[in-house]
Amino acid sequence: MIRSVALALAVSIAGNAPAQEPAKPNPWFAVPKGAVFTTGDTWTYAGETHRLYGVQACLRGTHFTNPSGARIDCGEASLTMLVSLVRDLNPLCYSAGWQAASKTRFVICVAQPGQGAGAGSRIDLGTALISSGWAFAAVNPAGAAVHEPYLVAQAVARKERLGLWQFPDIPDPNAIILRQIREGAGATSGAPLPAPPPAR
Repeated sequence: MIRSVALALAVSIAGNAPAQEPAKPNPWFAVPKGAVFTTGDTWTYAGETHRLYGVQACLRGTHFTNPSGARIDCGEASLTMLVSLVRDLNPLCYSAGWQAASKTRFVICVAQPGQGAGAGSRIDLGTALISSGWAFAAVNPAGAAVHEPYLVAQAVARKERLGLWQFPDIPDPNAIILRQIREGAGATSGAPLPAPPPAR
């Protein structure tokens, strides 16, 4: 069953920048080993939700058809890729915003490979997910990209038919969410939320 997003919640999130948190000596943190990945852009740990800023995973309960004709849950496919990349890259994250009401921390995560051809370069986890076609650039309720560079990465993945873009019946989560916002559909717990602007 497709999860809905409430109009009131989306408008509230889009209209209110997350509160600033007190400064910490080292703002970078690793994804904890005990984190529970809930979607292809979100995990929970110690009572907090961590969501990749500007990234929208495919929604659970939506499906695409693989070349064998099997229907695959698109949200599960996004989730699998996020878990794989976090385990392979061991990224460090920092908080781009905090939403106290939902205990949600919006994060940007970056990995720095230590060996091989990519040694010394930085890999943004959001860019890696979107440019490989396993996630999407999040949009706000007006349909504009939350983080413009991610929209560029998505356009490349779509043109090259990478990841989920190789399937003709890909269920674009942004189109689904925007349609639900327009229709004022009721929300269910755990529904994906449009990412807010970063804290300044």
